[in-house]
Amino acid sequence: MGVRLNEKSLTLPGLTDPVPVYEDVKKRYRALLEGCDQKTCNTSQSKRGQVVGTRGGFRGCTVWLTGLSGAGKTTVGFALEEYLVSHAIPGYSLDGDNIRHGLNKNLGFTSEDREENIRRIAEVAKLFADAGLVCITSFISPFTKDRAEARRIHEKAGLPFFEVFVNAPLDVCESRDVKGLYKKARAGQIKGFTGIDSEYECPEAPELILKTGELTVNECILQLVELLKEQSIVPSGVLEEINELFMPENRLKLAQTDASTLPSISITKLDLQWVQVLAEGWASPLKGFMREREYLQVIHFNTLLDGGTINLSIPIVLPVAMEVKERLQGSVAVALEYQGKRVAILRNPEFYEHRKEERCAHQWGTTCPKHPYIKMVLESGDWLVGGELEVLERIRWNDGLDQYRLTPRELKERFKEMKADAVFAFQLRNPVHNGHALLMTDTRRRLEERGYRRPVLLLHPLGGWTKDDDVPLDWRMKQHAAVLEDGILDPQSTIVAIFPSPMMYAGPTEVQWHCRARMVAGSNFYIVGRDPAGMPHPESGQDLYDPSHGGKVLSMAPGLTSVEIIPFRVAAYNKTKKAMDFYDKDRHADFEFISGTKMRKLARSGESPPDGFMAPKAWKVLTEYYTSLQRDQ
Repeated sequence: MGVRLNEKSLTLPGLTDPVPVYEDVKKRYRALLEGCDQKTCNTSQSKRGQVVGTRGGFRGCTVWLTGLSGAGKTTVGFALEEYLVSHAIPGYSLDGDNIRHGLNKNLGFTSEDREENIRRIAEVAKLFADAGLVCITSFISPFTKDRAEARRIHEKAGLPFFEVFVNAPLDVCESRDVKGLYKKARAGQIKGFTGIDSEYECPEAPELILKTGELTVNECILQLVELLKEQSIVPSGVLEEINELFMPENRLKLAQTDASTLPSISITKLDLQWVQVLAEGWASPLKGFMREREYLQVIHFNTLLDGGTINLSIPIVLPVAMEVKERLQGSVAVALEYQGKRVAILRNPEFYEHRKEERCAHQWGTTCPKHPYIKMVLESGDWLVGGELEVLERIRWNDGLDQYRLTPRELKERFKEMKADAVFAFQLRNPVHNGHALLMTDTRRRLEERGYRRPVLLLHPLGGWTKDDDVPLDWRMKQHAAVLEDGILDPQSTIVAIFPSPMMYAGPTEVQWHCRARMVAGSNFYIVGRDPAGMPHPESGQDLYDPSHGGKVLSMAPGLTSVEIIPFRVAAYNKTKKAMDFYDKDRHADFEFISGTKMRKLARSGESPPDGFMAPKAWKVLTEYYTSLQRDQ
């Protein structure tokens, strides 16, 4: 008879009874393993950090959430994971569902098994962290010695470990008893339940204490992200998502005095629109007009690369003439002046060549001088100047529409007030017809089917420069108001606001800018239409861009991690239903496509479109605009 070893005992030759040596063997075996030279991987953490995620740098660590059942560990853990991933930082949550039902399903709830459960979790978390992920564990882990062992495992591997005490009073935890575990423990149906008849040893010196009985989930996440920022796990730019460039009130008078003494650059209305875009934070993390390094990253990669991969597909630049460059070269600061008023200071200006043909080829895929925005580029200065902006006051146009020009911060606050759990944005530069409305209402329906209870629509018309034959902003806003008044869209769950960006008609390149700006403002769904930011070629009259490419590019674009793209569905007029409907190629004869050209022709002649094409009040606004246009001409 030989030596036999099982989980509980050791049987030796000559002995009739097995020897219970399981725990002793385990301890000796572990000691033997720890004494051995373990093979180490040749791939360093810094090398992994270059390819894990899109922000660059090694960020592997473990955030160990500990606390009573019902304290909110799993809720906070999943929310932190979602926050990190949406900001291009890879993370993963471990909790009872994905550990107890898999890796540890052979463990029970004896003291030995509970200790082994935590040890295995710590080892797995260490591997995730070593791979470059922020590993978030959500387990009661009631005993100090087990948590200390988890920390030791990480420290031995040279990995950061952050113990976070999710501290909620027992009565609060019991009130959240969704699974009825506390009730069963109180009734004696569950023995050894932590907090009832088994002690929870509170952490003595955790890196962070979250009082989840007092704080919201978002407030907890901000504290956790602040901790990770202090430990250089999370880049500082992640915390401040919206980078406004307005001068604070306590420095405004000093800045105004400074601006009055500085040499100045006279800027155009188009330039001022870009100042507004920058000042309100739509192009965060930019701190001003692009310097050459940022400009090159954007025109060649459609992204900013310093601090991670940040989608920014269009150059935001300030062109100046050679005379201005020669006059101001070497200045530490210059004032920007619009119509005789100094509106901003540009600090540490950097002048670099405005290679117009190269820029146009990259941004538009054409250098055709008849393209309306390219024409303005070609006529602009031969130099670009970048630098940090200090904007003296909020940009106001005094056109009766300023109340609609909500900043990203203001929009986020509005979404919060409306208790929105989903925000879907619709970008437009044209009047709204019932086909657009169909797409928006269908998106709302689909979100509600996915479990969202308060989806909010951001109807967000572009408010900067547009080409001459587009309907002007003031008439478009009247038309949008009529659509809401007619009940085509729900006014109670819709925010109408103006996006201050100029229109560039740069197709798939520009649509990335439109999408990301709405992401900055808090939208997590973006509806992409047919031929977004497109126009006919100025010479051939054919579509300058493939109408489907905008949506396809958005679905692949890097850096749009916290927004989901809602693809365009073709809508046409259903002659049988006498309403706009999603096009069905099998019933092609039932549909009529009413082009923008035909719509404008009907409006100019005062005729009505087919019933159901556009809300009657909205159509009336459109006919009034074209009538006024003919009268002016």
